[in-house]
This record gives sequence, C-alpha cells and structure tokens, in this order.
Amino acid sequence: MKRNILVITVVLATLGIMIWAGVANYRRQQHEQSNLKRLQAMIEATEPQSAANQDDGIDENPLQGKMAPNFTLTDTNGRKVSLADYKGKAVVVDFWATWCPPCKVEIPWLEQFNKQYSAQGLQVLGISEDDLNLDNKTELAKEKKQIADTATQLKITYPVLYDDANVSAPYGGVDGLPTTFFINRNGKIVASTVGLAPREQIEADIKKALSSGGGES
Repeated sequence: MKRNILVITVVLATLGIMIWAGVANYRRQQHEQSNLKRLQAMIEATEPQSAANQDDGIDENPLQGKMAPNFTLTDTNGRKVSLADYKGKAVVVDFWATWCPPCKVEIPWLEQFNKQYSAQGLQVLGISEDDLNLDNKTELAKEKKQIADTATQLKITYPVLYDDANVSAPYGGVDGLPTTFFINRNGKIVASTVGLAPREQIEADIKKALSSGGGES
C-alpha cells in the first residue's frame, strides 16, 4: 500500500514538473515573440530616416562594385553549397546568428523576398556566424544542431550555411549582425548593409541586384 502511494506521488510530481516546464517554455516563446514584434515596430517607425542614410552613400563598403569572394560551405542538410553554384542569379548573402534579435526581425523579410523574387532569379543564402568548436566533434555537432533547430523555428526555407571556414574574413569581417551583401547576376556586389536595415531598403537593394549584371562583360 505504501509503495503504491509512493509510486503515485512520484508520478504526480513528474507530471507536475512536465506541466510546469511546458508552461515556462510557452511563456518564454511568447515573451521572445513579443520582444521581436516590439523591435520590428521600432525599426519600422524609423525607416524613413534610416533609408535616407543609406541613400547618402556614407561608409560605402570597399567591396562595392567588386566581385563577391567565392565560398563553399555546408548547409544544415549536409549539402555543400558554393556561391559559384548561383552564377547568373542575383544572390543575397546574409551573415546572421541565432542569438541576434535584429537578425530574427530581418529573416522573415528575406524569406518573403526569396519566395517573391525567386522566379526572377533571386537566391538568399544565410551564413551563421555562431561560434563553432571545430576541435571538439561532440560540441560541434551540438552547436550545428542548435543552428539547424533555430533555422527551423524561424521557418527559414533558403539554405543556411555553417561558417566553419571564416568566410566572413574575405568579406571584410563582420562588424555587426546582420551584415548583408547584395550580389548581381555577374557576381558583383552592388549593395551592402550592416545592422538591421529598413524592409524597403532591403527590397530596393534586391531589385538593384536583379536588374544589374547579366548583360555586362
């Protein structure tokens, strides 16, 4: 009899912990979504001024007008992906990280544009700048899984690549996240942004990449 009571007590306690954990996780997700919405609203409220700063041409990236450095990285599905694979397409290369709130605001826009302009030849590539422990296979596997899980949670359908080869270096390094490069059909960088740019500016840079190149020698 006492044993049955003990078993029931343990089961009830376990169920209680599971319910508490589920509620806590739900509240955490709701809190994170609420913070992202507030951040997005703040960005949208300042878009006209931010777009004007972009048009001023201040702090233009030194790679502007030059060929984008090629790279080959592995995506979250284990496939090798090279920038050269998308020759003839306009490519958006977005450096981001799982811990970066502005990146999570920008990603749904990139996802939408990737679908909206894919028929015109657009391809978005996300390169994760999360730290990777390349000397510890067990830790590396955990880190890559976290990146892949976050990409799934964010509903990213375009390729997400692991930067285990310091690809950001030939792009001038990453001074802030997100850092985004817009590459035309000939492989030249026609625009870039550091930090969260207004949605309209991102779309304008995408259109610039789509409309240039192709006919250039």
